[in-house]
This record gives sequence, C-alpha cells and structure tokens, in this order.
Amino acid sequence: MRIGELSRRAGVSVPTIKYYVREGLLPAGELTSPNQASYGETHVQRLRLIRALLDVGGLSVASIREVIREIDDPGRQVHKVLGTVAGRLVPRYEEPGTGVEEARERVAALIEARGWRTQPTGPASEALAVALATLEEVGHGGFAEVLDVYADAAEGVARADLEYVSRNVAREELVESVVVGTVVGDAIFSALRRMAQTDASDRTFGQTT
Repeated sequence: MRIGELSRRAGVSVPTIKYYVREGLLPAGELTSPNQASYGETHVQRLRLIRALLDVGGLSVASIREVIREIDDPGRQVHKVLGTVAGRLVPRYEEPGTGVEEARERVAALIEARGWRTQPTGPASEALAVALATLEEVGHGGFAEVLDVYADAAEGVARADLEYVSRNVAREELVESVVVGTVVGDAIFSALRRMAQTDASDRTFGQTT
C-alpha cells in the first residue's frame, strides 16, 4: 500500500508517519521508485502500537524508541526483555526531602516477605520507595498500612496479564503483547480503581435517599 492508504488505515497523518520513520520508531517502506515506497500490514500494526504507547501510555518518543528496540531484538530472552521494558515504563519521581532510605528498607522487606523475584534497587522498587516516603512527608504515612492489600491486587493482576498472553499470543508476539498490555492495562486498572473508589465513597459517605 502507498503511504496515503497507510495513513487512512492507521489513522495517522502522513507527516507524522514520516516523522516516526525519521525517529526510528517505524521502519521505512520498500522503495518501488525513487519517490514511492510500499508499506505492509506490519507498518499498520506498528503505527497502532506507537499510538497506544504515546496516547494511552503517555510515553515520550525517546522512550517508545527504546521500547521498540527491545521488542525488535531478534536474540531477546523474553523475561530479560520484559524486565528492561518494564523498567523504562516506570515513571521517575523526584525524591522528597526525607524518609527515602527508610522507605527503601520497607520496600526491600516487602519484596523479601512476599518472595518476589524482583530487584529491591530496580526502577519500580525505587518508584514505590519514593511514593511511600512522600506519603510520610505529607503526613499520611499511615496510608502505607494498605500496602499488602495493594500487593495482593498487583499479584492477581500480574498473573492474569501473563496467563492471558501465554494462552492467546504466539511466542514471537509475546513481548509486544505484554508491553501493550502493561501500558494499556495500567490505564484500565487506574480507571477501574477510580470507578470503584466512587462507588465505595458513595456507599460509605453518600447520603441515602
């Protein structure tokens, strides 16, 4: 297909497609003449992946480039690539003034207690430590009492994520599927949490009629 049809199929403008090619997010089309290139279904799928990571996941173009580089690595080991990609998807927060070291110790203790095979110094562990330290700094350290409840929910969601892709996705598509599932799944889980909070708030604090 020509670039105009690719644009219509993927819902992405032609200038944007050319920008993604220049930035290394999208492979160039196959040249059919000096001024014409042909694109295939893989280009449509890759554009949809880019838009999911950008629009729903909120990733930067630079982060998407790195994620796609991992996805396209032919010698990848699935578990190691997923760890690398997950690290790039975790936001980096500015540390609060105090309490970060204590929070890191608490995160390390949580990992050990639950037997999680994850690094206490990894990006996700650091993000959790900063969040816990921030709670303490603003006077709501007691909120961390629900940490185990959150961890239980996270374990259930993680198992469901990987069980789904292992049943429904071919191995060569596994990494991309987990990446998309993680990014879009975060948005889904956040939306569901907000909905559940609204319901719980109404049941707890709302006035009955």
